[in-house]
Amino acid sequence: MTHYRIVDCRNQTDGAAELEVPSATSPEDAAFKALGESLVRSGRRSDLRARVYFQHPGQVLSMVRLYAKATDRAAQ
Repeated sequence: MTHYRIVDCRNQTDGAAELEVPSATSPEDAAFKALGESLVRSGRRSDLRARVYFQHPGQVLSMVRLYAKATDRAAQ
């Protein structure tokens, strides 16, 4: 079973909070469950919302950066 650790990068001033999600289908799904936001794997540095660490059985630790969608940026 893959375990996900989400580092919340939305609030840079207070430091990053870490959240754990024991079961999800993808890093995006884990971030949605932890943060309540739909995020994507590419974007501008200023749109960084989370780093998701995960490890599949028998594999090395992996990390993906997730960003706010460009359409979401216009609504802010």
